[in-house]
Amino acid sequence: MRKKPLIVGNWKMHLGPMEASAFMEEFTKRTGEFKEHVDIGVAPPFISIPVVRDFIKKDDLSILLCAQNCHWEDKGAFTGEISPSMLKDMDVEYVIIGHSERREYFFETDEMINRKLKAVIKNGLKAILCVGEKLQERERGRTMEVIENQVEKDIEGVDVEKIVIAYEPVWAIGTGKTATPEMAEEVHSFIKDLIKKISGKEVTVIYGGSVKPENISSLISMKNIEGALVGGASINPQSFSEIIKNSIAKR
Repeated sequence: MRKKPLIVGNWKMHLGPMEASAFMEEFTKRTGEFKEHVDIGVAPPFISIPVVRDFIKKDDLSILLCAQNCHWEDKGAFTGEISPSMLKDMDVEYVIIGHSERREYFFETDEMINRKLKAVIKNGLKAILCVGEKLQERERGRTMEVIENQVEKDIEGVDVEKIVIAYEPVWAIGTGKTATPEMAEEVHSFIKDLIKKISGKEVTVIYGGSVKPENISSLISMKNIEGALVGGASINPQSFSEIIKNSIAKR
């Protein structure tokens, strides 16, 4: 029997505290019956984490509180940054590291991502490591080369049992395009084999890239696709709850 899928909503720069509270109120009404069949996580903006945390605690909800990023230091003169230890104090369980938007817009390197992964794990948290290729790289047949290069550099010296890997083809994020289930499955299988070769261990691999209620079922039916990192569709409680419902349809 396959393990429960992991479905995480990355709200990105959406839903401030008041909107986050309204979201949680509506979302939890729609998803209570599915919590035994799926692991659900939400990654609000930093400013909304306390609201979501209090909501989860108040109703004893089985929802994983996640953060979208962090610094690699526990404290220091890093204006505007948040440390893993601060996130732990807020009961965050997972931190998204290396999202393609962080790599592209904020020039995060694999070295920085590796330091962040180590800091997250040192502080007793888990990480969702994002890897993926750009459109030009896929068109040139370099997908596996790019993935292998990212993974090897990102996880050097990292306990992979404390991370989840999210394969997010960059060309499919926010574009409406989605890798076919077969395309995603090929990369997921490659990542799993690569991690096994490097560490001898298993790792959970989830898919991110324009995940919607209409395509989650076909994606999740693939052997090595074990969940999803959902972007735009996760900021609407109706669409996100439909994704969760459809993610268990073929389990």
